[in-house]
Amino acid sequence: MLSETRAPLAAPGMRIGLLGGSFNPAHDAHRDISLAALKRLGLDQVWWLVTAGNPLKNNEGLPSVAARVHEARGVADHPRIIVTGFDGGTGTPYTADLLASLVQRYPGVNFVWLMGADNLATFHRWKAWPEIFQLVPLAVLDRPGCRLKARAGKAAHRFAGAYIDETDALGLATLEPPAWTILTHRLSGLSSTALRENVLESD
Repeated sequence: MLSETRAPLAAPGMRIGLLGGSFNPAHDAHRDISLAALKRLGLDQVWWLVTAGNPLKNNEGLPSVAARVHEARGVADHPRIIVTGFDGGTGTPYTADLLASLVQRYPGVNFVWLMGADNLATFHRWKAWPEIFQLVPLAVLDRPGCRLKARAGKAAHRFAGAYIDETDALGLATLEPPAWTILTHRLSGLSSTALRENVLESD
């Protein structure tokens, strides 16, 4: 079993989707997104990168990385979904730093950043977001009521010329960034925030 913060193994030529987040808690929508990405993007693996915290949110009371990794592994329950708290050795909570570290650490590996359409709509608030587009291709997974907001967002407009139709998504991982697409799939209304609130209400 991979330790909570150990770097996963990967070989040159592999296609790996990266799904980052607090996973507080992990839920079936994370799994559905990952399974859709494995199939639609022709990925070998999807890595769930459990972060120390979200710089844009209040992280007070957030369970430890180890606890969230342990719980997420039970939800993932798939041999090609790898759950890890590895932060790339950056010591920072920012996606741009993590991706730069992974690209350097794994030469020849074809990474794709996976994100929900709700995140693309506010992507311009992320640190160094244009650099993220330049580091790896992005696959945006549709979320209920979010597609139009995502397409109308600042990030989508900035990189409109790098958009590829989802019918060509199977080759996305091997494209030179910037390259991105929006994937339609079975939509789920689940969210970690809603699940946490339901737990609080039932206590």
